Amino acid sequence: MRTQRPYVFLAKITMFTLIIGALPLPEVALNIAPFWMLLFFTYWLTYFTTQGRFFIALFLGVLIDILHGDILGQNALALILSIVFITKIRQSFSVSNITTQQIYILSASGIYLGVLLLVHGLSTQSFDFNYYLLFTPLTSALFWPLVQLALSKCKH
Repeated sequence: MRTQRPYVFLAKITMFTLIIGALPLPEVALNIAPFWMLLFFTYWLTYFTTQGRFFIALFLGVLIDILHGDILGQNALALILSIVFITKIRQSFSVSNITTQQIYILSASGIYLGVLLLVHGLSTQSFDFNYYLLFTPLTSALFWPLVQLALSKCKH
């Protein structure tokens, strides 16, 4: 039972993240919305030490692709590469103050956005996209303290 607890918490925050991602919002709000799965999964990674984090990131990314109707695998690749960055700086991330953590989240979100734009550019052979998307890493960094506070209050 003790080893299943991190995965139960992950299942709960994944369901919550999918519900947040499915909320009908105005187009501008959807374009500047943070990468919710990245934020919640980053919290989970820094709090729990488990095996198979990249496989879990692949699975969560495919869930996001299915939810948004995106190219299958683009969010999975973006989430995996962002999580590689978070894993490399995990020790520093967990002992840093909130401002430094926000900079790390901004960097990880930049990686995520870069992969999404690269896949979009390669798949459409053009570079036309909504420029509001460039605010997404910033909103992810700004929402990080709220996500961290909310999840720290949850029982896990």
